[in-house]
Amino acid sequence: MEKIVVSKEDVGLRLDNYLKDKLGMKRQVIQTLIDDGKIFLNGNSSKNGYKLKEGDEISLNFDPLKEEKKEYDLKKENIPLDIVYEDEDLILINKPKGLVVHPGAGNKEHTLANALAYYSSSLSKINGTFRPGIVHRIDKETSGLLLVCKNDEAHHYIAKQLETHTMHRSYLALVKGNFTNNFGEIDAPIGRDEKNRLRMKVKKGGKEAITRYEVKERYHGYTLLSLDLKTGRTHQIRAHMAFIDHPIVGDNLYGGKSSLYDNGQLLHAYKIVFKRPKDEREMIFEIPLPQYFLEVLNKLT
Repeated sequence: MEKIVVSKEDVGLRLDNYLKDKLGMKRQVIQTLIDDGKIFLNGNSSKNGYKLKEGDEISLNFDPLKEEKKEYDLKKENIPLDIVYEDEDLILINKPKGLVVHPGAGNKEHTLANALAYYSSSLSKINGTFRPGIVHRIDKETSGLLLVCKNDEAHHYIAKQLETHTMHRSYLALVKGNFTNNFGEIDAPIGRDEKNRLRMKVKKGGKEAITRYEVKERYHGYTLLSLDLKTGRTHQIRAHMAFIDHPIVGDNLYGGKSSLYDNGQLLHAYKIVFKRPKDEREMIFEIPLPQYFLEVLNKLT
């Protein structure tokens, strides 16, 4: 694994831009490699927009020559979109379970990004041509609300809300076990699991991660929770729930197989609150649980 140590003259540069120039590769290729877990910063996963500090250690787990030769053009695909709201700046989508948000390693087609490229030619380009309009993500097996930006100005505006935690996202999750308290907060840093690079875990030196939860319904051996993210780390809810020994039902990566449901985590992004770019009006949207989630709850009643 090749390692690069950031020097004083490169302090403040974006990670993706720095590597683009350092390695002579396309920015969108670098961004894909970061998302795919092939580039690490100080031993942990990072974001494309991270601002470098002197002494940061960047680890490269790939061959630059081979990666640069790969095809990264985004194929337009006529995949139906469940659009909850749309205006000249934004598209709010109810993403179904099983749909990947954007292309990654071994998965260049049949993603939300492919569907968006077909749906509209007017999408923000800040995150590269293979992630048109996408400003935040939810996991493949997580369903629910996802905001897409139609232009770079709107993208910057929404990204700022994400950065300052003024955009609020709420989830519903069915977890194993029962809770004594009706409310709680998990404040535990998250980083990449050294033993399984697909997982995140609570670890010393990880990034700040705060999840608040509220009990919505108690069942025999299970609990339906509403969860709010104060931070937005990769797999945050899934890792935090596993950390407190209440893994999400169906989440094989963090909780093992479940006899109740074993087809992806029962996690649904049901609510989003944000300010609209054109007039700063507060927008609030909520959507119901998908049918498969409701069917599982019906088994418990």
